[in-house]
Amino acid sequence: MDERKLEPGRLVVASHNKGKIREINELLAPYGFDVVSAGELDLPEPEETGDSFEANAELKAVAAAQAAGLPALADDSGFCVEALEGQPGIYSARWAGPDKDFTMAMRTIEEKLQAKGAVDPDQRRASFVAVLCLAWPDGGKAFFRGEVHGEVVWPPRGTKGFGYDPLFRPEGHAVTFGEMESQEKHGWSRTTPALSHRARAFEKFSKACLED
Repeated sequence: MDERKLEPGRLVVASHNKGKIREINELLAPYGFDVVSAGELDLPEPEETGDSFEANAELKAVAAAQAAGLPALADDSGFCVEALEGQPGIYSARWAGPDKDFTMAMRTIEEKLQAKGAVDPDQRRASFVAVLCLAWPDGGKAFFRGEVHGEVVWPPRGTKGFGYDPLFRPEGHAVTFGEMESQEKHGWSRTTPALSHRARAFEKFSKACLED
């Protein structure tokens, strides 16, 4: 794994997902990068044919780095429900359909849990997983994985965040990701521990590639 230091300069966030781009920009803000998204560069979205978060993050990061000739940072993430054998997992976005209807996707999860009789908190365990891949134009790659555990709540709570955030209450917290401001959801700075899956992955990336 290539964990060389990444000097401030132009960096591609290899995503077309506005929520992910916003969060990654917030996490990168203290480091002085000139951040541009794959969407802003009109780069095509590669088909996510991998069988893991790592494989799909690599597909996106490598495609963006090679097309732009710049270092590229990609995120692949998903919502994993224990009682559903880890679904929707790497297919989390696909469960929302072509219209990105996460209200429908959250309802589908709840219907499947109800069908299994999963009503107690210990039957509704879930986690968010994020893998960041940093790819270099010369072919170097590095991976950073973050996970946060908690439970599925119903009905969904909160209108902040995006995706499955209103459905997930992290361990040790009374509110869902959908009820948290972004800074609380990240829970991370150079002096405080990371909370979200993406922030936990970013913390590892920062220590390996951004900090002296």
